Formats: sequence, C-alpha cells, structure tokens
Amino acid sequence: MFLWMKALHLMAMVTWFAALFYLPRLFVYHAMARDRGDETAIAYFETMERKLYRGIMTPSMIAVLVFGGAMLYLVPGFLGQGWMHAKLLLVVLLIGYHHVCLAHMKRLAAGTCDKSHRYFRVFNELPVIGLVLIVLLAVIKPF
Repeated sequence: MFLWMKALHLMAMVTWFAALFYLPRLFVYHAMARDRGDETAIAYFETMERKLYRGIMTPSMIAVLVFGGAMLYLVPGFLGQGWMHAKLLLVVLLIGYHHVCLAHMKRLAAGTCDKSHRYFRVFNELPVIGLVLIVLLAVIKPF
C-alpha cells in the first residue's frame, strides 16, 4: 500500500508544482497586459488563472497532502526523522505560497494589484527553491 501512496503522492506533487510554476508566469503576462490596458488579454488571463487555480492547482495540493499524510500514517517512524521535519516545514511554506497566489489572483482580477511584471518574474522562481530542497531531503535524507 505504501508504494501506491508514494506513486500517487509523486504524481500529485508533479502536477502541483507544474501549476505553482505556471500560475505566477500567467501573473507576469497579466501584469504586462494591465500595463498596456489590453482588456481582452486581461479577461483571458483572469479566466486561465481561475481555471488553473481551482481546477488543477488546489486539487493537486490536496492530493499531495492526502497521499503524503497516508504515507506518514503507514510509516509513522518518518515523523521522528529530521529530514521529514524540514520537508514538512517546506510543504507548509509552499501551502503559504499557494495562498499568496490566490491573493495575487484576486487582486489582479479586481484591478487592485500594484505589483509589476518584474515582481512576478521573481515571485515565479520561489517554488523552484522548494522543489529542489524537498527532493533533496526526500531522496538523500541527510539527517
């Protein structure tokens, strides 16, 4: 059963990270369209962002948490290991990032977001750090 949970966890993780990488990229283009005053493009990006967040990103995050939790239930000894504590801290930070994306999405849709496309280009890179650290922790288990 553990290997099934692990496989499902990994598939959900890949999907969640794909969305975590893509949504802020849409914010970059949305902010650029806003700066140009391109209402057609703005409406298009709002639709894409909403569908990505609600249809892919959030369900994937929930699946990551469910299958990850199932693995911890099946092997509770992982909770006593330092690498798992660090990994879970990073997951909590990614959940926070996920919700910050929602706040940005809502502000962009309401026309109240003052963040530039340059800000979103930097913001877009943050999940890469999480991905690298989580994979290293899960594979190498350094402590």
